[in-house]
Order: sequence, then C-alpha cells, then structure tokens
Amino acid sequence: MKKSLPILSILFILSVPAPVYAHAFGQRYDLPIPLSYFMAGAAATVALSFVVIGIFLKGGSAQFRYPRFNLLSLPGVTLTSRIKSVTAQVLSVLLLLLVLATSLFGSGNPLTNFSPTFVWIIWWVGMGYIAALFGNLWMLINPWKALYEWADWLLKRAGTGLPTPRSYPAGWDRMPALIAFLAFVWLENVYPGSIIPRYLGIIIIIYSVYTFGGMLLYGKHVWLSYGDPFAVLFGIFARFSPTEVRVVGSNCEECELDCDSEIPEDGCVDCYACYERTEPSQRQFNIRPWAAGLVPVGRVSWQTCAFVVLALAAVTFDGLQETTNWLSIQTVGLRLLGPGGVSVIDTLGVVLIPLLFLGIYLLFCLGIRALSGEKASLSEVARAYVFSLVPIALAYNMAHFLSLLLVQGQLIIPLASDPFGFGWDVFGGAGYRIDPTVISTKFAWIVSVGAIVIGHIISVYIAHTIAIRRATGHALALRGQYPMLALMVFYTAVSLWIIAQPIVAQ
Repeated sequence: MKKSLPILSILFILSVPAPVYAHAFGQRYDLPIPLSYFMAGAAATVALSFVVIGIFLKGGSAQFRYPRFNLLSLPGVTLTSRIKSVTAQVLSVLLLLLVLATSLFGSGNPLTNFSPTFVWIIWWVGMGYIAALFGNLWMLINPWKALYEWADWLLKRAGTGLPTPRSYPAGWDRMPALIAFLAFVWLENVYPGSIIPRYLGIIIIIYSVYTFGGMLLYGKHVWLSYGDPFAVLFGIFARFSPTEVRVVGSNCEECELDCDSEIPEDGCVDCYACYERTEPSQRQFNIRPWAAGLVPVGRVSWQTCAFVVLALAAVTFDGLQETTNWLSIQTVGLRLLGPGGVSVIDTLGVVLIPLLFLGIYLLFCLGIRALSGEKASLSEVARAYVFSLVPIALAYNMAHFLSLLLVQGQLIIPLASDPFGFGWDVFGGAGYRIDPTVISTKFAWIVSVGAIVIGHIISVYIAHTIAIRRATGHALALRGQYPMLALMVFYTAVSLWIIAQPIVAQ
C-alpha cells in the first residue's frame, strides 16, 4: 500500500549486485498456463464454494454463536498481568523513542536508518498480519496509549489527574479515523518524503499530537475506538483472528463507548473499556474459529462501512500502481501537468479509487436488497455486509506484501545493530547481507493465488452467514447472495490480474 515501499525497493535494488524486481524478486515467473486460465479457475472455485456453502449452511438465528474456549480458565494463564503488560509497554515506548531519535538525528539515507524500515515494513505490514492471524496485540503494546496511561497514573499520584474528558460528538462516530486513514494512505502512496527519515520523524510527531490531543479531549478508549486510524484498522483486522476478549455478567451501563445496546446476550466482545474496568472473574480471553468475529453482533455505522471499503481500496490501489496500465496514466499526467503530474494523478487515485469501490459495493448491495426481499434501506444492507469484505482485504495484503516483509524486512537485522547509520555494530549483525532468494517468484505466486482464493471463499461464507440471519427464509437468503457472489468472482479475477503484473511473465 505505498509509494514509499516501491522507492525502498529501488534503493534496495541499487544496494545488491543482482537485479531485483517486484518487491525484491530476482526474476519473473513463467506461468505453466496462461494467466487467464488462473483467473478463470480461481473465479470458478469461488463460485463453486458458494454452491457448497449454500447446500450445507442452512440454519441461522438472530443470535450468532460460535464455539470458544476461555484460556483464562487454565491454571496460571493471565492476560493482564501487571509485570507482563508494563514490560510490553516499556519495550514499545522505547521502540517509539528509538524510531523518533533515529528519524531526527540519524542518517538521512533510508537504507541506513532504522526508522523507515521499521515503520513501513516491520510495524505497518507486520502488525496487520499479527492482528489478523493472532489477535489485537496493538491494544496491548500501543506506545501512545501506554504514555497516556503513565501520565494519568503519575498525575493521580500527585493528587490531580488528567482533565475530565468531554462528551464525544454523537454524529462523528469513526469519521476522524476515516479522514486520518485517508491522509495516511496519501502519505503512503503519493508523498515521496515519507521514507526520508527526518520527514518521517515529523509525521510521527504530528500523529503523536493528534493522538494525545484526542485522548485528552475525549478519553483514551473513546479516541482509540473512534479517532485513531491504526487502532480502528487493527481492531477490524483482529475480528478475523482466532482470539477475543470478552466480558460476561456486565450490563456495560458505565461504558463510555455506549456498547450496551450492541452486545450479545452472552457477553461484551472486544470492548477494552469494559474489559479494563471489570473484575477479573468477569473477563475471558477466548480461542474462537477464524473469521467468527466478522459476523456483526450489533450496529455498524456508515463511517465504519466506509473505513472497511477504504482499507480494501487502498491496498488494491497500491498494487495497481505497480502495473504498466497505471504507469501509462501517470505518463499522461506528466505530459499534461509537468513534474507534479504524477503526484496529481496518484492523489486522484487515492481519492477516486475508494469512491469507485464504494459505488460498486453499493450497486451490488442494491441487488442484494432487491433479490432477498429486504425492507431495510440500502445503507443498512451495505453496513450489514461490509465485514464480509475484510477477508478479501487481508488476503490481498498477504499476497501483495509477503515478499516485502520476507526480503526487505531483512534490513532490520543490520539496522538493529546500527540504527542511526553511524557505523555501530551493537549486536554483531551490521555485516548481514540480505538474501533476495529467501522467497522465489514461483512460491510467491502460489501463495498469492491461494490467499486470494481462500480469502474470497471465507468472504462468501461470512456473507452467507449474515444473509441467513437477516432473510426470512433460506431460499431468499441464497437468492439475495447472487450479487455478492458476482462481486466476489469479479474481484477474485481482478485481484489476481493486479498481483500478477509485477511477478509473472505474460
């Protein structure tokens, strides 16, 4: 998802003796069959999964339930141990300080400075994978959250405490997070200075002021839930994960997030405000099936709906930027507008591609509403099904960023020993040389195809699960899913085409 990542790729190419392409591949992969066959086969597989799911998944109820096991019921297992949480927070704050220090006072070369590689590859790409595959680790190690809590603790010890938060404006919901995430997508895909260490440091400082200001004005959990783009994004990704935090036996009347009207009968799920203030006996840390958290149990706002669509559109646009088709569009902008034409074209892409995705999604939701006989508004239908798009976004992330993480992510080894680029060798790893053959183009293509197909099949399953909870009968639920199936099949083919451009020889 970023223009700075290809720039890092170019810098990396110049730093190794062999040519490297497509997020650090050494050669392109010759497909054994034409690309169109792969696209057709993947689309047919997704369509077949719809038939199978429609046959076997027939039962439904208003109360969605799934198997889960509380790990806290095991002897000696704790989630909120003071020593563990403080240790994790200290390490995350030290990393934040290191990133700021290296950004502002280290080498100006992105390849010899710790901050660009850590921020754009290890943290940004890696944390998304962790959230989806394991759980919302970000809520535990978020350094800005930790610093806020420390400041609150110190001030309370001094007899004052932080100011009483204001009431969060009722109509805002996640609009601040949506706008902030759109700004981040622009920084990532358009602004070339985002990998320059000093500029990156300034961006982090601006974000820190934004985050601390929001928490001071509206409270820690309110701002992280509604205003912080990364807390919102990683929280959405964590809905796919096999873990959850749950509070049982609480009516949530004191929750500042006003979640009492949205919780299921058997507990409040993934509300960290409720989790922190309740007694340990009411807390659960559960293992659950992957993707179970993507079936909504309460209200989904239109801001959240737009945020999910933006997350999917942004990563797709990042892949589109690597195609010759987008290069041709940039060339037109360059000819018409001069040197700044490329940035103008990319900026338009950042804005218009998500709007295009939203329009297409709403069009298909209109079909769902018509065929399923729903009396709900188009907005309500769109909000009900939007989390079924999350597995697609995660699958595309996996396909698009895997090589980046495994190859260019190796830069963190020498940079950990020499974070400022001053010629240090703290841990003895400064002489490490990146191995670009750690992942082959063939393996990357197989993983990409597998991830995209599996992601779309899971999305079909989630959409069908939502449908049978909303429709008056199974036949109507199945019929109403035809437009969603068409959307999934179409996007499967498009995703594979975009992923293939920098990898395979055609």
